Amino acid sequence: MRDTVNMTWIHWSLLSALAAAATAIFGKIGVAHIDSNLATAIRTTVILTFTWGIAFATRQPGAISRISPRTWLFLGLSGLATGASWLCYYRALQMGPASKVAPIDKLSVALVIVLAALFLGEPLTMKKCLGGLLIVAGAVTLAWD
Repeated sequence: MRDTVNMTWIHWSLLSALAAAATAIFGKIGVAHIDSNLATAIRTTVILTFTWGIAFATRQPGAISRISPRTWLFLGLSGLATGASWLCYYRALQMGPASKVAPIDKLSVALVIVLAALFLGEPLTMKKCLGGLLIVAGAVTLAWD
């Protein structure tokens, strides 16, 4: 457990990217012979079980009761957005090649840069704009036949 304490956001971000890559490959294989909505429901059930297990194993006593209504609201909205994203992602995976669907899905990174500036007040620097444009160019390049 001590090693995870020393991990930075960069380490966790890289692990997230690796898991997301595995998600695309496993999802493409898994959605091949069933309805994409059913595939998403199965995936969500697994995630629900897994994450509640982690939350209960690592929680502090009374943590759930201390969650504010505002936090519940925004986590709920985030959950709805995640569900919509997953439903669309699995449908796209069912219809198209994973090597094209995943880069288009990652346009979310460029969108987050813009939305974070608009709604969270994060600075929109030249470096962020250039990085966002490169992500868009890369996604379009990879998706183009």
